[in-house]
Amino acid sequence: MDTSRTGGAKGVLTWAGENSFTPGCARVLEPTLLCGMWEAPWDLLRAGSFPTVFVVFSFTSIIDLIISLEEDGFISGFMEVYVREGEPYLRTAHGIMICYWDGIIHYGLYLAMMAAIGQRRSYRNLGLFWLGSLMMSIIVFLLGSLIGKYSSDLSPAFLLNLPYILIPIWAGVRLFQQPKALPCLSPEQVAEEQRKHLYQRPQDMGLVLLLLLTAAFTFFRGMVVLDCPADSCFEYIYQHEPYLRDPVAYPKVQMLIYMFYILPFFCLCIYGLVLPGCSWLPDWSLVFAGAVAQAQFSHVGSSLHSRTPFPYQTPEDVWWSFLLTNILYALGPQLLALRCLLSPAFFLPITSASLHGGKKHQ
Repeated sequence: MDTSRTGGAKGVLTWAGENSFTPGCARVLEPTLLCGMWEAPWDLLRAGSFPTVFVVFSFTSIIDLIISLEEDGFISGFMEVYVREGEPYLRTAHGIMICYWDGIIHYGLYLAMMAAIGQRRSYRNLGLFWLGSLMMSIIVFLLGSLIGKYSSDLSPAFLLNLPYILIPIWAGVRLFQQPKALPCLSPEQVAEEQRKHLYQRPQDMGLVLLLLLTAAFTFFRGMVVLDCPADSCFEYIYQHEPYLRDPVAYPKVQMLIYMFYILPFFCLCIYGLVLPGCSWLPDWSLVFAGAVAQAQFSHVGSSLHSRTPFPYQTPEDVWWSFLLTNILYALGPQLLALRCLLSPAFFLPITSASLHGGKKHQ
């Protein structure tokens, strides 16, 4: 006796008797139906994970802003007991600066990314900038707290910072997995741009020169904090940036991260500006732009902040040279990221442009 069955939100299964169904049909479609039942809630969970992270981190950003305002004397009576008993290292100039950055810049990025999600627009570029900024902030903060003069004052509250490492790693993987928005360029336009030599691209020549100077300055400051015996290093650390000697260890950790991670990236950026087709550069330039922006804000602010002991504050007679060199240092990665976003043809593989052009004309 023939029987038939229909079912499923994703398909219809039909067979006549045990031995008269189409070979493989039911066996293929039934697992598909089961997968379909689970895909919908899993997709909803993944779609809602980023807004949840941004909402939680937005709350902590407000807490950090309150801490920084209270430590600078603008408000009082909110977080004083917690900071004094739980995380006294937040009372340092560096702790106050990272709280300002988190409470203003990171909070603004969270709002912008949540607005983009609500309007179904891409937040990938904002997310990459945020990723670099947050990772730089938390790595320097954790390492400096562990090896600096406040290492003996660490309490269980210090563990509250661990999610700021784990969650950004997860978020970074998700952000890099999101598809890029390819520009509307034909393969011919991309090929024409990539045929230009460096001397035919004056803006890129300026960027290469700025990155070379920044790389040299990075290496120099790294040698300074490594106690290089050269007279120039000794003069610099005592007369230009005495904050590098501060026993809180945050500036020393910052310069070492610059030397061992940012310096190689600057070299790779120069390579990517000379040779065409380095498709990795636009994404990573955003990550490093966020990292350097956060780091320079914290470093410059801490060097001038009154909470830094006077012997380690930047001398007034070198303020302008100190500010100029550190602003230029922060400006290089921002200009590079902006150049990659506005004119991506030089970094775009021909295959990607061809594929995009083919889809556009279908």
